[in-house]
Amino acid sequence: MKALTQGRYLGRDGEAALFDVGLGHTLAVRILEGDIGRVTLKPQDGYRLDRGWSIAPGGLEPAYDGRPRDSLAGFACPKVSVSESGGAVTLSAGGLTAEVTLSPFGIAWRRDGEDKPFLQDRTTQAYLVSPRTGAVAHFMARDYAERHYGLGDKAGPLDRTGRRFAIDAVDPCGFDAELSDPLYKMLPFFIVDGPAGAHGIFYDNLSTGSVDLGCTLDNYHGLFRSWKGDDGDLDYYVMAGPTVPDVVRRFSWLTGGQAFAPLWSFGFGVTSMAIADAPDADARISDFIGKLETHRIPCDSFHFGSGYTQIGHRRYAFNWNRDKFPDPKATMQRLNDAGIFTVANLKPCLLDDHPRLQEALDDGFLVKDGKTGEPAVAQFWDGLGFHLDYTNPKGRAWWRNGIETALLDYGFTTVWNDNNEYEIWDEDAVCDGDGTPFRQALARPAQPLLMTKLSYEAQADRQPGKRQYAITRGGCAGISRYAQTWSGDNETAWKTLRYNLTQGLNMSLSGMFSIGHDVGGFHGPTPGPELFVRFNEFCSLWPRMVMNSWNDDGVVNLPWMYPEMVPQVREAISLRYRLMPYLYTLMWRASRDGTPAIRPLLWDFPQDAIAAKTDDAFMLGPDVLVAPVLEEGARERSVYLPAHPGGWYDWHEGKHFAGGAFVTVAAPLGRLPVFVRAGALIPLGNPEGIDGQRELLVCGVVEGASGELYEDDGETSDWRGAGATIIRFNVRGGEIEIHQEGQTEPQFDRIAIRHIGTDGTGSGA
Repeated sequence: MKALTQGRYLGRDGEAALFDVGLGHTLAVRILEGDIGRVTLKPQDGYRLDRGWSIAPGGLEPAYDGRPRDSLAGFACPKVSVSESGGAVTLSAGGLTAEVTLSPFGIAWRRDGEDKPFLQDRTTQAYLVSPRTGAVAHFMARDYAERHYGLGDKAGPLDRTGRRFAIDAVDPCGFDAELSDPLYKMLPFFIVDGPAGAHGIFYDNLSTGSVDLGCTLDNYHGLFRSWKGDDGDLDYYVMAGPTVPDVVRRFSWLTGGQAFAPLWSFGFGVTSMAIADAPDADARISDFIGKLETHRIPCDSFHFGSGYTQIGHRRYAFNWNRDKFPDPKATMQRLNDAGIFTVANLKPCLLDDHPRLQEALDDGFLVKDGKTGEPAVAQFWDGLGFHLDYTNPKGRAWWRNGIETALLDYGFTTVWNDNNEYEIWDEDAVCDGDGTPFRQALARPAQPLLMTKLSYEAQADRQPGKRQYAITRGGCAGISRYAQTWSGDNETAWKTLRYNLTQGLNMSLSGMFSIGHDVGGFHGPTPGPELFVRFNEFCSLWPRMVMNSWNDDGVVNLPWMYPEMVPQVREAISLRYRLMPYLYTLMWRASRDGTPAIRPLLWDFPQDAIAAKTDDAFMLGPDVLVAPVLEEGARERSVYLPAHPGGWYDWHEGKHFAGGAFVTVAAPLGRLPVFVRAGALIPLGNPEGIDGQRELLVCGVVEGASGELYEDDGETSDWRGAGATIIRFNVRGGEIEIHQEGQTEPQFDRIAIRHIGTDGTGSGA
């Protein structure tokens, strides 16, 4: 690679400052919002990829052919003042300043009123390019006291400092949640938090690469962190913070936010490859429905593994195995009659003997080898195959027709976009690009994003006026605009609990707010009774709770797999439904405001040094602290409760604890340690499932305390407008006041009031 160390100011282009940095490259610095800056490096011959799919400021949706890289649509682009002095050029606008030093070339970013930069390029060779390979790199100065979060779907501790991660995507079935890298998603976004406050950086580059957060030490450069793209463009966004929540909310806004899914999708769900793979799959589903009733387990969704598509042992998108499912519509109807929504697993690769492969070959909508013009060959589950090209209009039309005629027409509610990491390792693979082709290596994760967008739109057109629920495993920044995601095919191990927790927290800090984990573990040895119960507890309060498995011995993870543990499993699931109105309100806030429901303690208690380092517990919204049991054999749990006026209450026993201290509580099997903040007003529901029952949990009567409950019909697309009702709670003069806002009647007749932490009881309308 070659370093770009000298700059020459070329002048302004509108509100951008342009610099010649050598080798024919021009670097543009912009201030897009009062707290968002952007740096773009343009080679002499133009961008390596002239578009992207991740940027969608304020929900401004990119088209299928992408958003032009030079587009400024959706940004305020405030008037910028530019000044030159002493070999530096300074841009200022809306509370943000970028000081560009020409020799050696580098940029320092400051917030108004602050003397020191919150982000500064390394003074030695901050920008490198490779004219030969197209690789680009960016190096920044680092402070010993800084912590790093984000990068989306990555293994290991909450604080990423000292680690190096691949920006890549594979199918790591049974991955080690502490050490495996890469996993499923490609998301070069990270948050830096330290003495200068918090800021975020997002690289709008969809090629493979790496992020080094202090793993590399080099005597010639001082402390630094870096990003490298193996190809593509250097185009990065700076979010000024100054707090972690500020950065997360702004990144969510920048990439289009989180889709607000229907109420049923937050209920408990079940799937298993073994059920759909079994020769008597249809009978097993009937047995499943019956046992839900027998064991009194509420369940809102059944997710079909890809076994419904099998011919022999191979899987073929849009094919129905009629030996296992003689009447698919009748199967769906049985599930629907039991109040269960149905989800179809769908994979984007057509095997080389797919019954409909010739259609794809004739219309030419598979990802191609650019040299031969033939489909690019990829290794897939059951053999070699070819991937759909979602940048090809013909491919999208064919795929959408398949969704409609092979899935939705048979009664499926929605699509689970799976195995969509696009592991096509042909270096000559080319995508259609809606008529402007590009090399697949420049935008692999755009394919799963477009696959998910397509399934989302197909369902939305089928059900106008209703919110949709889509799922994707792979993708890049922007997938949350359409879908829920999860931590993937986790290993059945105790360590998985510990590190799925921090994996999920970092996904949440990376704008993926609707997340969860496979209950019981997906792959490996069948979980023993204790691990199985603890998995249910651990997963019970994440936005997604789906029991999914492909165990080594073929045993299926189901709520009743250990008869002696059914009461404990039921208790964990009941807790979820008890808190469903609170969780649903939090997910509404996540979509409305970019505020995650699940977050680390540092989010709500940034000034508490112990809370800032706590990564074995999490906050569910601002009021509930969850401390899952993560160790085998443990029957009690020690947890740090942050300092808070009025302290905390134990959810189960109502016992009061002062904040700012470690406490130890009993944690027998079936009891998830949960604590509520003094002053919290938490809406509750029926532990037996989603219905209209509502209570208000008053956690100590604290004057001035407030809370809210979001209500709708569970599926309206007009959740921002007339379809919504908001119930507000306030404590005034020691009494609970309840006010309703909105035109729609709530889904309940009255709210009962329950107290915790006092001897008082009462009820209210």
